[in-house]
Amino acid sequence: MPSSASPSYIGRFAPTPSGHLHFGSLIAALASYLDARAVGGRWLLRMEDLDPPREMPGAQAAIVESLQRYGFEWDGEMQRQSDRHDAYEEVIERLLRAGLAYPCVCSRKQLEAHPGAYPGFCRDANQPKEDAAIRLRVPNLEYGFTDRVQGEYRQHLGREVGDFVIRRRDGLFAYQLAVVLDDAWQGVTDVVRGADLLDSTPRQLYLQELLGLPQPRYLHVPLIIQPDGHKLGKRYRSPPLQPAEATPLLLRALRALGQPTATELSDALPGEVLAWAIPRWNADRIPRTRTLAEAQLR
Repeated sequence: MPSSASPSYIGRFAPTPSGHLHFGSLIAALASYLDARAVGGRWLLRMEDLDPPREMPGAQAAIVESLQRYGFEWDGEMQRQSDRHDAYEEVIERLLRAGLAYPCVCSRKQLEAHPGAYPGFCRDANQPKEDAAIRLRVPNLEYGFTDRVQGEYRQHLGREVGDFVIRRRDGLFAYQLAVVLDDAWQGVTDVVRGADLLDSTPRQLYLQELLGLPQPRYLHVPLIIQPDGHKLGKRYRSPPLQPAEATPLLLRALRALGQPTATELSDALPGEVLAWAIPRWNADRIPRTRTLAEAQLR
């Protein structure tokens, strides 16, 4: 850890290697990076490679290279969720023994007839663990938090979500479990990410409470949406970040986050743009909306 880093703030950027980084990814990375560095905090890189069938060959290396080309520097070695399977399995077994989780053999076809919260078909059915998903029992309670940008957000777990999957039927671990365990393991104090994950947060709050883990502060930045209403993302062929566009795209991302820029930065190197932006970072300037139209950010 650099001598100037503050252990009181630990942030992270945690991309999924299902494709290259794009402009929406850059905004999330930039916000998390500046929020950490502005207070002398640590910034970690974690590869959320939980789903090998969806992983694009070469994506992990391409993500790391893009971050480096765009001037980002992280503390310590990059961590991979694929190295943490034993830790996830240990917690799942503990939850099963305590009766807080249970096997579920419901098919996708069965659940399609019951959209919304999981109807609880397997909750008390004592299904075998073999060839089954594992679901976490949720209380009939509302969970909420105050996001630093989006404000107060509340969700009734019983009515709106239902018992949710923490390990899939194919044996792959669910994001909700892995992200909670890894944030606690890495000592993350502040989670800065896209607003598409806002509705996941109450489930994560419940898991943190259940497992006796600390609750980070949360900041969900607006999603950049295309004219058809879809968010920028890998599945909608959003163009990957190009090294030659690093400085103009960083400046565009700063403007999207409501941060100042300067004309003299047009010819700056990416690292110089970041160094200029760190002391000027102000999260209060981030637009208090869940989406921003890409066309407005030119």
